[in-house]
Formats: sequence, structure tokens, C-alpha cells
Amino acid sequence: MQDLINQGQKYLFNTYKHYNVVFESAKNGMLIDTKGRKYIDFGAGIAVNSLGYDDKGLKNTIKSQADKLLHCSNLYYNAPQIALAKKLVEISDFDRVFFANSGTEANEAAIKLAKIWAKDFSGNNRTKIIAFKNSFHGRTCGSLSITGQPKYKEGFGPLVEDVEFADFNDIESVKKLIDERTCAIFAEPIQGEGGVIEAKPEFLKGLRQLCDENNIMLVFDEVQTGIGRTGKLFAYQNFDVIPDAVTLAKGLGSGVPIGALLAKEKFAKAFVPSSHGTTFGGNPFVTAVALYVIERINDSDFLKKVSENGEYLKNKLTGLSKEIKGRGLMLGIAVDAKPAEIVEKALEEGLLILSAGENVIRLVPPLTIEKETIDRGFEILEKIINQQLRKGN
Repeated sequence: MQDLINQGQKYLFNTYKHYNVVFESAKNGMLIDTKGRKYIDFGAGIAVNSLGYDDKGLKNTIKSQADKLLHCSNLYYNAPQIALAKKLVEISDFDRVFFANSGTEANEAAIKLAKIWAKDFSGNNRTKIIAFKNSFHGRTCGSLSITGQPKYKEGFGPLVEDVEFADFNDIESVKKLIDERTCAIFAEPIQGEGGVIEAKPEFLKGLRQLCDENNIMLVFDEVQTGIGRTGKLFAYQNFDVIPDAVTLAKGLGSGVPIGALLAKEKFAKAFVPSSHGTTFGGNPFVTAVALYVIERINDSDFLKKVSENGEYLKNKLTGLSKEIKGRGLMLGIAVDAKPAEIVEKALEEGLLILSAGENVIRLVPPLTIEKETIDRGFEILEKIINQQLRKGN
């Protein structure tokens, strides 16, 4: 393992703070490193592996489509792409779908759509986007420009202009920024990277009202919250607020890279041939897999179990912190100790968890996690947090 780590340090760009472990397989919901050690996964590849690692149907779909066709140009139609687009439209509140490769690309598409729609509607001067402090929308220059965390932007300016940031959950701060140049508002129903901060229902309803009154496009970034993560297929369904567009990725492919922008016809029609494009987005391989994922997750019993297991885990966590945040299987624990130290110690003990924001431990396990695994992971987490708190005192 150490030899592989040394090679990785030598040949890979140093863009990640890697932990000293190399994973090579998974079995029975556990990740396994090259030494054969097993790890309980409360991170799911950062909310990606929605169906875990043992779903036979997922594996069979991957094998079956690989035998048929991996890729063809978007100059041509392909059947899995059409089937997935049709399914997403039928189960959502949107009319059309654009497929990308990732969440940041889905958000890039949404930024371009908002601007070209506004241009068609009212001319070139309507280019301002309102986003939120503490938000995270991706690392490409466009999505980074609407990310409300300065630490991710340092050294990469100037970014896309005409973006202003309001305070999350403060509708008055949004009202102050809206003017005749505003074309779109981007918001996460739950700020994941920012610390698992959930939007207040009245705040999202206020955004909807402001956008309706001012003819502004409302975009929800559901890259992390979408596809069953909160116990609903889409997080916006928890708030009874329907945006004009939504971006998806992560759990949509359960490990296969795919992103998507869904939008209402009023906005989607602003994209015409040559407005936007992608080489790999929506190819038959990834869309066949994502279609299987959607059909598995969009089931009332499946989503009910996500909610139940989320509440089960949340209730167990209540004794560890004064503040447990999030819903479904997207939870945050506010801690007094340094989150990075807890994450590293958990890895040593065989548990994979994530940090978020300045003082939050983020738990986003596979949606298929069982209570027995929750119990085993919680025992490790409880032990580590109590140790760190005693150390801090």
C-alpha cells in the first residue's frame, strides 16, 4: 500500500489532501483496502454511491450496456438517453433535460441557460446572478463564480462577473440585491459543503415569490440533495417549492459520472443548436445506468426506508452534539473539536466520514445502508467524538 501511495504522490497532481489508504474493492457494503482491511462507509464517495456497492441490478446493467454500446456522439439519438430523459420529466416538475458529466457542468449549463434566456427576454443588460454566502456549486470558473466561499476562489480570479451574494435564509438580503439586471437566483435546498445548513421553508417560498414577481429564473442546485438523499426523490419536494430548473449529479449515477440540468419549457427553449453542448454527456452507457438507479430509488418503499434510517441515525446522534442538522441520509453534526481530526481518527478506526464547513461532521452514507451498519458506525463515531471532546477539555 505504501508503495502505491508513494507513486500517487509522485505522479498525481497534488489537488487533494489524500489520506494514507488505497481502496481496491467493496463487499457487503464495506470498502476494502489493498491490505484487506474493511471500512464502514458513511461518506458514499461524497454522496455518490447511492445504491452502495452490492446492487446486482446495477452491476448487471453496467455489464449489459457495455456489451451493447458505450458511446456515440450527441449528433445522434441513443435509446437509453431518451428513456432517462423521459423518466426524469415524468417524475419531476420539469419539461426538458440536458445531460452533462458532473455537478459543476450541470451548474455551468444552468448559468448559460439563465443568461441566454434573459437575453432573449430583455436584452444584454440582464446578466446578474444572485447566489448565497457559504454555498458551493462546483470548481469550474463559472460554477466557482457563484460559490459563496472565498477559500475556493483564491488565486483563480477574475471569475465570471455580475454575481452578488445574499445571506442564506435571509429573504430581506435577497430583496436588496434584486434589480432590473437580475436574471437568476441559485440556491441549494441544503448547503452541503457549507456545513449541512437546511433552508427554511418560508425562505424558499420567498425566493419563489420574488422570482415570480420579477421574472427571474430560480435554480436549485440538487447535486448533493437530489435522487433520494433527503427521503424524497428531489429535496425541493420537502418544501413545496418548485424551482424553474434543478441541477443533478452525484447519486444519479451511483458511481458512474453523470450530471443533468432539468428545466421548465419556458426556460429550456432558450437553448437551441450550438447554444451549449458536451462530448460525453448523456452517452448510452451512463444514461442506461442512471435509468436503473432512478427506477430503483423512485420507489415509495425505498424512499420510506431512507427517511426511516435517516431518523434512526439522527436520533442516535442527538447525544453527541447540541446541533444535529439535515434530513434523510444527509446529516451534519456540529462539533467543538476540529472536524479534520475526527475524520482522520475515524479512518484509523475503520469508519469513513466527511467534514463540512468550519465545525461540522457530514454523514452521507449509501441510501441502502442497514440499521446494523448504522449501529456499528455510530459506535465508532461516538467513541471518537467523546475522545476528542475529552482531549479538548
